[in-house]
Amino acid sequence: MKRCVAILLLFLVFCSTALAQDTVRPVRFSGGMMIHTGYLSGDMNEAGYHAEGMPFGLGGVLRFHFFNHLRVGGEGYVSKLSMQHNGSYVRLGWGGLLVDGYWQLGRWKPYVGFTVGGGSLSSLLIRDGDAGDWQPEKDAVLHNAAVMLIDPFIGCEFALTRAMHLTLKADYIIPLNSQECPKGVRFYLGFIFAR
Repeated sequence: MKRCVAILLLFLVFCSTALAQDTVRPVRFSGGMMIHTGYLSGDMNEAGYHAEGMPFGLGGVLRFHFFNHLRVGGEGYVSKLSMQHNGSYVRLGWGGLLVDGYWQLGRWKPYVGFTVGGGSLSSLLIRDGDAGDWQPEKDAVLHNAAVMLIDPFIGCEFALTRAMHLTLKADYIIPLNSQECPKGVRFYLGFIFAR
């Protein structure tokens, strides 16, 4: 938690410095869709279960550009971590307010920022049985919970054209109110349309 606070303070100092130095220019926006994967793991203590593996998901982002280095907007994604081969899964649907800083280096645009928000964590654990058949399961657990989180990220965009960019991003979700949410690094790839 101390690291999160330190990262937030450094980012706010960066933003205030950028705002003090840059001149105001018209607001622009960018947005697009991304797919992601990575590696997540975590203990679901209440169920006595350890979740780990590669999640897959889809989502999008919309950002408004202010000054020369600041973007504010929102993003939302769904990550599904399938476990074993019996139909068990953990699914996190989340979104929130995004703030990031970026630098324009020719056609490259590296960026760093964070998202603060929340979502829903759904877990289906099938201990005995198979979700591939049509038989009732004798030992299965379904659990839904609300999750508040902070999501620091780093990434880079490459301008294919003036209006279309390719983006690559990595993040690490930090749940603020749930020990059951799997944690780990995820990698995103997608297209961003800028105007």
